[in-house]
Amino acid sequence: MNEPLSGPVHLVGIGGMHMSAIAQLLLERGIPVTGSDQRPSAFTARLEALGATVIEGHDARNLGNPELVVTTAAAAADNPEIAEAKRRGIPVILRAEMVARLIAAKRVIAVAGAHGKTTTSSLIAFILAEAGLQPMYLLGGESIDLGGHAAWGEGDLCVVEADEYKRAFHEYSPEFAVITNVEADHLDYYGTPEAYHEAFLVFGRKVKPGGLLLCCADDPGARRISDELGDDPLRHETYGIQGTRYWSATDIALTDAGGAFTLTRGGSPLGELHVQVPGAHFVLNTIAASAICLEVGVPFGAVAPAVARFRGARRRFERVGEAAGVVVMDDYAHHPTEVRTTIATARTRFPGRRLIGVYQPHTYSRIAYLWHEWTRCWHGLDALVVLETYAAREAPLPGRGAADLAAAITDPPSAYARDFDDAARQAVALAHPGDVVFTIGAGDVTEVGPKILELLR
Repeated sequence: MNEPLSGPVHLVGIGGMHMSAIAQLLLERGIPVTGSDQRPSAFTARLEALGATVIEGHDARNLGNPELVVTTAAAAADNPEIAEAKRRGIPVILRAEMVARLIAAKRVIAVAGAHGKTTTSSLIAFILAEAGLQPMYLLGGESIDLGGHAAWGEGDLCVVEADEYKRAFHEYSPEFAVITNVEADHLDYYGTPEAYHEAFLVFGRKVKPGGLLLCCADDPGARRISDELGDDPLRHETYGIQGTRYWSATDIALTDAGGAFTLTRGGSPLGELHVQVPGAHFVLNTIAASAICLEVGVPFGAVAPAVARFRGARRRFERVGEAAGVVVMDDYAHHPTEVRTTIATARTRFPGRRLIGVYQPHTYSRIAYLWHEWTRCWHGLDALVVLETYAAREAPLPGRGAADLAAAITDPPSAYARDFDDAARQAVALAHPGDVVFTIGAGDVTEVGPKILELLR
C-alpha cells in the first residue's frame, strides 16, 4: 500500500462482492476491519468468522474510530456513516481507490469488459495458481476452483476484475490488460454510449509502458478500442475466433459438456485445449486467459491442464440442484446480450428440453435504457417469470418496472411475480419432469432456486 495502514478500516457496504474482497485482504494482512451493510449475508458471515466486526444497517454510531473509511460507489450520498466520517475529518475513499492501494506493489493483470470479466479473471488466477505462482486476486464473483473471490497471494502478480462502473477501472495501471467486449451499459452514470466507449479508451491508455493490452476483435466495441489505440505507443494484440486474430482458436469442437480447440499465436498452433464449461463465449474467455498466462511466462504445458480442470465462477451457468426430474440452474446474466448467450448455451447444454426462466431485473434505469432489448432477448425460452426489480440504489421509474416488462414480453409467454415465493410457485407450476429452470439476474434472485427445489420435493 502507498501508506502503511494500521487500522481499523471501516467499510460502508461491506457485504458487497468487491467490498468484501477488500475486507478479506485487509484481514489477511492483520489490519482490523469494521463494516456495515443493509442486511447480513454469506459474505458478512464469512468476514465475521475471519475477525471483522459487521453491523446491520447504517448509522453514524457504527463508525467507531477508524483510520480510514472505504465506501462502495452505490452508497447513498447522505449515508450517515460517510457524513460522520467527513464531519470528524476521517479520510473517505471509494472502493476502487482502496483496491489500487492494495495492489500497488504487484504486477497487475486487469480484466475489463461489459461481459465475461469474472470468468476470464477467475481462469487467469486459477492458471497462475495451478502453475505455483501464488497470485493475488480480487474477483467480481466467487471462483468455484479457487474457493472464493479474493486472496493476498505471496507472488508478484495480481489479477483484478476491472469494473467500469463510475470509471472505477481508471484507478488501475496494469502491466497486462484484457478488454473482453465493449457494449454500452451503466448509462444511468455514463449518459451516452460514446462516454462509455471513451472510458474504455482511457483504461487502455492506463496500461504501463512495455505492457500488453489484449482486445477481443470479434466484438465490435473492443475491436474499435483496439483500432483507435493503434497509433498509441502501446503494445496491443487481438484475440478471437473470426478472421485474422493474433491469438485465435481453430478446430473448435463444442459439446454439451464443454469442448476442445487448438490455440494459435500469430498463426502458429500451440496445442490443444480442452474445456468443461459449455458455450462459444467460454472459448473466447479461454483464449484471453491462456494468452495472458503465456505472456507472463506460464508454459503451455501448465496452461492446458489448468484449463481442463477449470469449472468456472459461481452464478455463471451454475447447477443449483435437481428434484422431481427438474434441473434448476442459476446465471448472473443482467444484460440482454448476456441473456442471449445464456439461453444459447442452455440450448446446447440441454438439447430438446423445455427451458423456463425466472428473471429478476437489476435496477430500473437498466430496464429503461435497454427497454427494447429486454423485450426481445428471451427467444429460446419456453416460459418466463419476471420477478420484482432488484432496485439497488434506485427509485422506481413509472412504466419501467418488472410488471411493465413482463407485460411487454411476448416471446416467450411471460408473467410477473411479486416476490421470491410467488416466483418459485409459478416456476413449479410451469415445470414438468425433464424441464430446466434458470434463475437469472445480478441481484438476490439466487434465493429463488432453493425455494423451487423445496417445492418440487
